[in-house]
Amino acid sequence: YAGISSYNSQRTREAADILKQLGTPCVIHQPSYSMLNRWVEEDGLLDTLEGLGVGSIVFSPLAQGMLTDKYLGGIPEGSRASQGKSLRPAFINDKTITNIKALNAIAGRRGQTLAQMALAWVLRRGRVTSALIGASRPEQVEDCVGALKALDFSDAELAEIDSYAREADINLWAASAERKGPPRK
Repeated sequence: YAGISSYNSQRTREAADILKQLGTPCVIHQPSYSMLNRWVEEDGLLDTLEGLGVGSIVFSPLAQGMLTDKYLGGIPEGSRASQGKSLRPAFINDKTITNIKALNAIAGRRGQTLAQMALAWVLRRGRVTSALIGASRPEQVEDCVGALKALDFSDAELAEIDSYAREADINLWAASAERKGPPRK
């Protein structure tokens, strides 16, 4: 068995065909996907995976920590963004913070933390098999597991979330998918 990561829908079909010819079925794809990184929807990757019978384990569902309460007040000292690691400070701009604060308010009305709602949102579709999280403390894992308590969304909640959950052009792995992010709106 084999798995692939970050391929767009076209490359995924090509890889699945090659693997099938080799007698090694592709069973899993690992794309980045979050409320702020929605390229898999725009590209049709989830539809492609469903058609191929390939599972999807998404990574970075919390958008490198942006979909937690960590950055609601800006870039904290000692954070990934402040250290120039994978989360670039330019990603944390006024527009994105405004949207994240609105999403946080929606999560609060749902009785969830922002991280819990963000995870529930990526898991709301049966086509996403699992979501990988990164945690530096046990409490973060416990918080994330709490997402499983409220996976359902009303149509009104999804519409409100969609008004703030915008592609923020934060796909650090776009080059491997041969995809450029859309311009920020």
